[in-house]
Amino acid sequence: MDTLLVRLKPHDPRRGHVLRRYTYRGIKFHEERGWYRVEKPVADYLRAVRQVASDQHSPLAFDVCTDDEAKGLDAKDKEASATRKAATDEIKVSAARTENAVTTEDLPDAAVASGGNKVPDRKGRGK
Repeated sequence: MDTLLVRLKPHDPRRGHVLRRYTYRGIKFHEERGWYRVEKPVADYLRAVRQVASDQHSPLAFDVCTDDEAKGLDAKDKEASATRKAATDEIKVSAARTENAVTTEDLPDAAVASGGNKVPDRKGRGK
């Protein structure tokens, strides 16, 4: 009898992937454990399982694949996770500028304070 690989889709509430565990025919599927090798009839059943059983528009709960397809999904997942920034990575953030806004980047070099000097405001007074 043929076998296929199945796994619960990774938890992502924004996409409707909310299941972390599922039990069918005595097999306990855990999202964090990854792929399970099951017989084709079990895989065929799991292929139709939804994240929310009572909602036919809910996303599918399982990835059901051959060995090659599973390797491809794993490679894609690894690539996607590698592009995410870690909490300690430096992330350059810039604020949106409103029209006619003036920042220190717009001032001539001589007017920008360095070493604790005060920058004059629009009326010429030091701040």
